[in-house]
Amino acid sequence: MKKFHLLVVDDEWNMRNLLRIYLTKNGFEVTEARNGREALDLIENYRFDLLILDIMMPDMDGWEVCERIRETNLTPILMVTARTETKDKVYGLNLGADDYLIKPFDPEELIARVFALIRRAHLSKRISTDNNIIVHPGMTIDPERRQVLIQEQSVDFTPKEFDLLYLLAVNPQRVFSREILLERVWGQDYFGDIRTVDTHVKNIREKFRKAGLSYVPIQTVWGVGYKFQGTDERT
Repeated sequence: MKKFHLLVVDDEWNMRNLLRIYLTKNGFEVTEARNGREALDLIENYRFDLLILDIMMPDMDGWEVCERIRETNLTPILMVTARTETKDKVYGLNLGADDYLIKPFDPEELIARVFALIRRAHLSKRISTDNNIIVHPGMTIDPERRQVLIQEQSVDFTPKEFDLLYLLAVNPQRVFSREILLERVWGQDYFGDIRTVDTHVKNIREKFRKAGLSYVPIQTVWGVGYKFQGTDERT
């Protein structure tokens, strides 16, 4: 059985030690980083299945670390922090974090979230069963390569952004509620806020806009959820 390799990033030794104890007890291999720069060096040289990232660190905080990681790496990120305000959580998700856990936390919830994120990351690689390339005006979605071309240019999406976009695009004109999108993309065991869907849709739309797409393919259906507006041509 594969032993998953996790990177724990926190400037406090006590917290790193606590996380290491919880995680190794549940069968994970754990590497520790004392600060953001050390974490970035490790990520450049090693492959990890998940990152547990503290926010409040000196010199380079977790937000900056997350943003820099997402420039080149799609490894799942679980942010762990004592900050409780919703705006902080939304900010982290906007930067590309996959989940958010508030200190102090229950060890069982931590382990459940870690397993859920790793499971989703592996399942997302198989989200497409037919491997068909989906073509809409100005946009091509290749589920086998997990690649999105907008105006013939490759645009990077986080794993959850891609899964959400693909689910909507493969079902054009079908209206999905936020609850169904959470269940289909994040899984039934997701512990987070339903507004996570809105945050990810906003990120996807912003990437469309920056890439020069002339229309907004994901439409809001007020009081219900979202649908994909466009043609349904496939290669």
